[in-house]
Amino acid sequence: MRFTSQTSSDGVTEQFFTLDEIPGVLWTPEAARGTRPRPLILLGHGGRQHKTAPGTVTRARHYAAAGFAVVAIDAPHHGDRPKDEEFGRIAAEMRAGMAAGEDPGTLVAGMHNYLAGQAVADWQAVLTAVQRLDQVGDGPVGYCGMSMGCGLGIPLIAAEPRIRAAVLGLLGVHGLAEDAARITVPVQFLVQWDDQMVPRDQSLALFDALASAEKTLHANPGKHGEVPSFEVDGSLRFFARHLN
Repeated sequence: MRFTSQTSSDGVTEQFFTLDEIPGVLWTPEAARGTRPRPLILLGHGGRQHKTAPGTVTRARHYAAAGFAVVAIDAPHHGDRPKDEEFGRIAAEMRAGMAAGEDPGTLVAGMHNYLAGQAVADWQAVLTAVQRLDQVGDGPVGYCGMSMGCGLGIPLIAAEPRIRAAVLGLLGVHGLAEDAARITVPVQFLVQWDDQMVPRDQSLALFDALASAEKTLHANPGKHGEVPSFEVDGSLRFFARHLN
């Protein structure tokens, strides 16, 4: 892992890094070195976004100010990562299908399936590297991801025993039922009741498919990108219960 820059403000240190070809950001409380192990939250961004999208940074800094270490990476073919021809073809077909009125859940699932294999391996490598740092250590791990962050997060959580709690949502069950049935960690799941991109019944089906004995559904009025800001505080309390 090679750090390329570091800044600190409002009690939070922000460090950009690369691990092999994976670009990412680590947020920690200032003066965190020597206080390991520290609970760590992995943040997965949404589709067509990146590791420093405004919502990702806001959430990351909020968690870090409360004492967590937080890491975000660019998903395959997003942000600072190269995009290959196959990704361009799948993205174009997805946009064309949506414009033609095809089922968006099936189209999005195809894209997520294409990205998931590499995304899971990337996250596992980054998790191992970050836990070796003095300011983090091998403490408990959580995952937070909405929309595409949920679509790539569910296969990761199903495959990665170090993850002990997750905040997910804004996605339907297409292509995820099998992996969701392997998830048993506590989950907080967000649904936008008027989501124009994810049919409500598909979101509820994904929530139902999770095998977690402890799972809670947070449903709010509004469209896909209109998650209330208070849900960030709610997720922080959730992670504090399960990771501290």
